[in-house]
Amino acid sequence: MPILIMHSKVHGNVLPIEASCYLLKAERYRTDSFTQACAMEVKRMRQFLVSCYVMEYVLHTWSQCSKSQFNLNGDYLIGGLFDIHTSSAGSHERPEAIRCSSQALSVSSYRRFQLMRFSVEQINNSTQLLPNVSLGYKIFDHCSVSDNFPGILDLISNNGLIRPWSEERPHVSAASKVIGVVGPFTSTDTLTIAPLFMMDLIPLVSYGAGSSAFSEKAKYSSFLRTVHSNQASIKMIVAIMNHFHWEWVAFLNSNDAYGNDGLALFRKMIKDTDICLAFAMDLKHNSNYSEMFHRIEIQRIKTIVIFAPKLLAEALVESAVQLGVTNKVWLAIDTWSLSEKLPKIKGIQKIGTVLGVSQPVVKIPGFTEFLLASQSQGPCDNAEELQFCNQICNCSTLSAQDIISVDPSYSFSVYSAVYAIAHALHNVLKCDTYRCLGNISVFPHTVLVELKKSNFTLLNQRIQFDEHGDPNFGSYSIVFWNKSGSIEEIGVYEFQPSLSFAINDSRIHWHGDWEVPTSQCSHKCPVGFSKKPDGIHKCCFTCEECPNGTYINITEDAYTCLECKETEWSPEASTSCTLRKVEYVSFEDSTAILILVGTLLLLFLGVAMCVIFALNYNTPVVRSAGGHMCFLILGCLSLSSLSIVFFFGKPSVVSCILRFTPFLLLFSMCLACFVVRAFQIVCVFKMAAKFPKLYGWWVKYNGQWLVVTGTFVTQCVLNSVSFWISTPKPYNETTWSPDKIILSCEISAKAATGPTVMLVSLCALCFIFSYMGKDLPKNYNEAKAITFCLLLLILTWIVFVTICLLYRGKFVQSLNALAVLSSLYSFFLWYFLPKCYIIIFQPHKNTPQYFQGIIQNYTKTISQ
Repeated sequence: MPILIMHSKVHGNVLPIEASCYLLKAERYRTDSFTQACAMEVKRMRQFLVSCYVMEYVLHTWSQCSKSQFNLNGDYLIGGLFDIHTSSAGSHERPEAIRCSSQALSVSSYRRFQLMRFSVEQINNSTQLLPNVSLGYKIFDHCSVSDNFPGILDLISNNGLIRPWSEERPHVSAASKVIGVVGPFTSTDTLTIAPLFMMDLIPLVSYGAGSSAFSEKAKYSSFLRTVHSNQASIKMIVAIMNHFHWEWVAFLNSNDAYGNDGLALFRKMIKDTDICLAFAMDLKHNSNYSEMFHRIEIQRIKTIVIFAPKLLAEALVESAVQLGVTNKVWLAIDTWSLSEKLPKIKGIQKIGTVLGVSQPVVKIPGFTEFLLASQSQGPCDNAEELQFCNQICNCSTLSAQDIISVDPSYSFSVYSAVYAIAHALHNVLKCDTYRCLGNISVFPHTVLVELKKSNFTLLNQRIQFDEHGDPNFGSYSIVFWNKSGSIEEIGVYEFQPSLSFAINDSRIHWHGDWEVPTSQCSHKCPVGFSKKPDGIHKCCFTCEECPNGTYINITEDAYTCLECKETEWSPEASTSCTLRKVEYVSFEDSTAILILVGTLLLLFLGVAMCVIFALNYNTPVVRSAGGHMCFLILGCLSLSSLSIVFFFGKPSVVSCILRFTPFLLLFSMCLACFVVRAFQIVCVFKMAAKFPKLYGWWVKYNGQWLVVTGTFVTQCVLNSVSFWISTPKPYNETTWSPDKIILSCEISAKAATGPTVMLVSLCALCFIFSYMGKDLPKNYNEAKAITFCLLLLILTWIVFVTICLLYRGKFVQSLNALAVLSSLYSFFLWYFLPKCYIIIFQPHKNTPQYFQGIIQNYTKTISQ
C-alpha cells in the first residue's frame, strides 16, 4: 500500500501515514456511502495504525525543531503549569520576572510536563474522543510562587487584554482559546493563582495540590483535582499508626500551605485516638536539623512523619543520615515516598525503617515510546528566541532514559486531568463517534459544568469528581524501602467502591531485632489498671490498680475505675463485675435449727412453770415471787420468744416488723413487772416503816398495775411513732463482704430511740430498786435474783453490740436471735427456776412459818 503525504488533524504538519485511511477519513462526512466505506477501511487498516502511531511521533518531533515544546496550536487550547525548574531566589530590590530556565531542573516535573504533551497528542490521534477537533496547549514553567505571573496573565488574557465577563458581549470576554488549565503542582502555588482563574470560572484541574482548603467551593468554584486531598493522605498515615500501635509521634511539615494544612488535619484526626503529637516543627531550608533531632531523641520519639515537598524531605533525611539518627520509623507521604535518590544513599539503612504512602504507579501505554522519540532530536538553536517568558527548558542534556527512570508519582494525575478536560469539551460540543458540532460557542464555564459531571473510564479507572471537586477514584499504595535500595508495595488503601485498608506485615523487615518497633510515651497498663495522666499528653500516664468493687472499661474510659452496681462485685484489677452471692439465715441452717429448738424449750418451760405456779398459787414462794403477776411475766416472756422465729428466712417488711415489735412491747411489760416487784420488796422491808402513808397510797390504788399499764401504753405509743418515722424494712448489707449481699432488716436509729430509751430506763429503775434491797433476808431476797438477771441481760447485749461492731455477716441475725433468747432465759433460769426448785424439792421452805421466821429475824436485826 503506498505511503502518501497529507495534513494531520492536529498539527497541520506534513506527516507520512496510510493514505487510504486518512483520505477516507477526510471525505467521510460528504455522503452516507463514503461514511460506511470509511468505517470498513478504518477497521481493515487498524493494525497498521498502531505501527504508524509511533512513526508519527518520531517524524512529528523531527519537524518541531523550529517550534516549542511548550506550545501547540489547535482549535481549543489547554493551559499547563509545571514547576520544571525550582526557584531558590529570595527577595529582590526591583520589579522583575524570574527566568525559570536559570534555576535548578526538576526531572520528575519535566516528566509530568512531557506527559501532558503526550496526552494531548494521544487525544488528537484518537478517533473516538473529539473527532475532527484538534486540541492545542500552552504550557508555562511555573517555578516561583510570587515572581512567575506573566504566564498566568497570558493564559487568562485575550490578545494581551484581560476583559471581565459580559453577557452582552460574550465573544469579547472569552479568555483566548484556553478552556481549562492543568496544574499547578503545589498547594502554595495554587492558592496564589487560583483566584485569577476563579474570576471567570476557568477550570483549574490540579494534579498535585492536596490542601483541604480547595474543597471549599464557595472560594474555589472552578477548581478540581485528580489527586486526593491531604485529608486522604493523613487518614492513611493515621491508619498505619493505629495498625502498628504507634502512639508517640513527631510531625515535621513544610512551612507552607501544604504542610500547615497537613499538620492541622493530623491534629484533628488524632483527637479521638490514642495517638499523641509529641513534637511538631515547621521545616525550612535553613532549619537546625541537629537541634530538632536532639529534641526528638530526648522525648524518646520513635515514629516520625515528614509531610513536606520532595526536595525538603530529601534534605531532611540526608541530614538524619549525616547526624547519625538511628532506629526510627519514618512515614513518607506521596511527595517523596517513591524517591529514586534516597533509598540508594549510603547509610540510609541505619536511620531505621521507612514506610510510605504513594499513588499507585500506573503505566501509561505509549508514553515510553513518546519520550524516546521526543528526546532523540537534537537541541534547537533558535528555540530560545521564539519563546514567551518561562517557556524555555534548557534540558537538552537529559536522555529519554533519565526521564523514564525518574520518580513516576502523579503521572496518572496529569494524564487523567488532560483527559477530563477533553471529555468535558467532547460533551460541550455534543460529539458523537464521527464528528463534533461546529456551531457551538465554547466558554470555560460551560466546560466546567461538564467537567464536574465527568464519568468515563480511563485505564480501567472510572473518572468522577465529588461535589467538592475531589476525585471519586483511585487508591493509595503502602510502600516499604527494602535493604537493596528498591521500593516495594506492601499494602493498599482503597477509596472506591468502599473504604478498605490492607497491609502485609510479613513483608516488612524492621530495623533492630526485626520486631515491630514501639513508639509510646508510657507502656500500656496491665489489665485492670486505670491510667492517671502524667503531663499534658494523654499518651503519658501512670497506672493504678482498680480496687475491689470497681472495674475498668478501656473502650469507654481508660482513666476511671467505674463502681460496680450494688448487686455486683469485683476483686482488684477487674475489667468487669460479677453478681454477688445473696446470703441470709434460712430455716434449714444449723444455727437456726438450734436456736428454734431453744425457743421451743423456753416455751415448754414457760408453760410448765405456769402449771407449777398455778398448782401452788397460795404458797409463800409463789406469792413472794409476785403472785398473780407471775403469770403475766411468764406469759410476756413466752410470747416474746415468738420474735425469734422471724429472724430466719428471707426478710420482708412483715418479718422485719415482727422481729422487733413483740419483743419491745412484751419485754417492756415484763421489765415493768420486775420494776414493780423490786419496788414492792423495798417498800415492804424498808419504806413501809419509814413512809407508811406512801405505802398505804400504793396499796389502796393498786400502784403496781398502774405502773405496768402505763408502761405498756407508753411503749405502744413510742413504737407507733417510730414506725411512722421509719418502718423496719429489708436491707441489703453490701459493705461487709465484697462478694456477698447480706439480707437483713434495717431500723432507723432515730426511730428506734424512743422504744430503746424506754427499755433502758426500765432496766435502770429495776436495777436501782433491786440494789436497794440487796441486804434483805437471804431466803426471801427477790431483789438479788432480779439484780442477777439484769446483770446477765446487760452482759448479753453488751456482747451482742460488740460483735456487731466487728462482724456484719449473715450470722448477725442468728446472734440477734440468740441475744433475745438469752435475755428471756436469764429470767426463766435465774428468777423462776429456783422457785420451782423450792416448790418441788424443798417444800419445807414453802410454808408460812418458815417465811415468818425469816421476816422476824430480819426485823430484829433492823431494830438493833
